[in-house]
Amino acid sequence: MSEFLELTTAGPVATVTINRPAKRNAMSHEMWSALPGLMDAVAQDDSVRVLVIRGGDHFSAGADIAEFSTLRRGAEGAAKYGAAVHAGERAIAELGKPTIAAVHGFCVGGGCEIALACDLRLAADDARFGITPAKLGIVYNFTSTKQLVDVVGPAWAKQILFSADLIDAATALRIGLVNEVHPPAELDGRVKELAETIASRAQVSVRGAKEIVNRITDGGHEDLAVEALYAEAAHSADYAEGVTAFLEKRPPRF
Repeated sequence: MSEFLELTTAGPVATVTINRPAKRNAMSHEMWSALPGLMDAVAQDDSVRVLVIRGGDHFSAGADIAEFSTLRRGAEGAAKYGAAVHAGERAIAELGKPTIAAVHGFCVGGGCEIALACDLRLAADDARFGITPAKLGIVYNFTSTKQLVDVVGPAWAKQILFSADLIDAATALRIGLVNEVHPPAELDGRVKELAETIASRAQVSVRGAKEIVNRITDGGHEDLAVEALYAEAAHSADYAEGVTAFLEKRPPRF
């Protein structure tokens, strides 16, 4: 684990906080390397239903620049570093539970990569987004590029990657990069509200929806695995409780 990544839980909602304010939450190799273990801890905790990833005044300003002259120096170092980044991003993207990025301030480079790996992104109206490999002579990873294309479409993905410019929260909302934008003082409350709402729903439905949406964006089709999701839901305690609550005209208790 990393001293700059904090995992906490409050009821069914877990939070990973990027806490390196002295460097605007810049992601180091150690931090990227810690992400798979943190995601595994969230996956293994049956009490956790939703994960929120957040920063402080800034979500993350991207890569730790100091490591370009050390760990990322030369082609071999760059490849090893890139593998750690990819493993961390994939650990978030492949978590079976819903994930929400709560974005204040800068969300740039690797920070934006983390936010895009989440299912939902909610931003403060002072947030700024960018993906900047074109400023560094790096080709952005294929799967992370796909995450961007899936969210904003190919034309905006190209503009973001070609220009390496930062975009404001209003533009991010307009192009679909974020789901919602709120005043900074209201963002954390809204994230808490949404996370708790998702946590209160039938988890067999939430898990099934996440898997099917991901299959669709990966070009998949309805198959036996998808049909198994239907069967799992139909035989679940969640379904029994949902139907009973509906008939009794009361809120379900999932």
